[in-house]
Amino acid sequence: MSRFVYRMQNILNIKEKLEEQARMDFGMAMVRLMEEEEKLSCLQDRKTGYEEAARGSLQDTLCIRKIRENKEAILRMDDFMALQRIEIQRAEQKAEQERQKLQLSIQERKIQEKLRENAFEAFMREEKASESREIDELTSYTYGQKKMEAMAET
Repeated sequence: MSRFVYRMQNILNIKEKLEEQARMDFGMAMVRLMEEEEKLSCLQDRKTGYEEAARGSLQDTLCIRKIRENKEAILRMDDFMALQRIEIQRAEQKAEQERQKLQLSIQERKIQEKLRENAFEAFMREEKASESREIDELTSYTYGQKKMEAMAET
């Protein structure tokens, strides 16, 4: 039996490498998204701390300066949080783009694998047909030899 050689194996190898790269890019995009969400969470925690400090300063003796500083800090945290939400949206868009690229590369690889399977099946059919021909030839030869021996004896 001869050996199966897929003509487009190098293309399949390239598709597999492209898929692996797309997986890595998608993973990095997801890590960045989680980092951005973590930053927003930290900003929210800081804002909560400032709000609690503001409540505490209102209950004690009133210090206008501390109240203004606290109010300003809360407003800055709101601005920072708005900017961070924009960064999260950008990271989500990037992650979605990378997910789509990954999905496309997976489809391309699967197409190449299906083509390889089809080529292997065609190869196997050809091998079966070749073996059948060889068996038929061997049978015909054996039958012919026996007939020749029978004629030679008579």
